Amino acid sequence: MNNKEFITALAARMGISTKETQQLTQAFNTHLAEKLEEGRTLSIQGFGNFEVKKKMERVVVKPGTKQRMLVPPKLALSFKPSNILKDKLK
Repeated sequence: MNNKEFITALAARMGISTKETQQLTQAFNTHLAEKLEEGRTLSIQGFGNFEVKKKMERVVVKPGTKQRMLVPPKLALSFKPSNILKDKLK
């Protein structure tokens, strides 16, 4: 399912226009990104938790040249589904 199909299906389910649904999803995405940039965890009941985790720097070895390289630390988005969502997917 792509974004257009998702918005159309959600609009039909909610009984509102696709334009309004698109605005709602964009507002949700913007708000989610803002909170995660602040370093906060976002919990959506019945869906799961979004959080930004810091990955530590590490040393990797290129298999072909056996050259060792240092990978700098970075931030990664983490999602942990709720038990309700896990049960629905079983």
